[in-house]
Amino acid sequence: MYAKQYEITLPADYDMGIIRERVATRGHALDDRAGMALKAYVIRERGVNGSPVNQYAPFYLWNDTAAMSEFLVGGGGFEGIVRDFGRPVVRHWAGIACEAGPARGAVPRAASRRLTQLPAEGLTEAVAAEAEALRELAAGHDAVHTAALAVDPHHWQLLRFVLWQESVPLDDDCTERYEVLHLSAPEL
Repeated sequence: MYAKQYEITLPADYDMGIIRERVATRGHALDDRAGMALKAYVIRERGVNGSPVNQYAPFYLWNDTAAMSEFLVGGGGFEGIVRDFGRPVVRHWAGIACEAGPARGAVPRAASRRLTQLPAEGLTEAVAAEAEALRELAAGHDAVHTAALAVDPHHWQLLRFVLWQESVPLDDDCTERYEVLHLSAPEL
């Protein structure tokens, strides 16, 4: 599994209805994408759930890195983002774990992301503890659709991304909260 996300931060007065319409009319295009586990079309809207920005920030889990590369640079779909918004920085993480939650059969409406710095010492133990916490979260919270854990070995950051059935719980220790506009999950 490989995770990636790009964040397109938009002006403070940007009409987020434009992004909602974009996803409503184009989101289905990846519903059958070979090699992709999921794409969560997520946004943050300024002033909603504490967001300081308007942002379109799709999140992907890929089962096949060749399919991911073809999507990014081989004319497989990313050119539409580049054409409409310029070429964003694409963050990427090597997958550690992906857990199904009790709400897997529902359509997720919210997502959370948590980025944490990994310690220089005790790395193995820290990652193992986070993987166990992810399993517990997925199994123990009725509203979890999917929970993923991945590592960025360039910046030594750990990513936890969770899709939620309706909303991100207020006590979740995430760093970002998103609204999910659509979920393509051809190989989840």
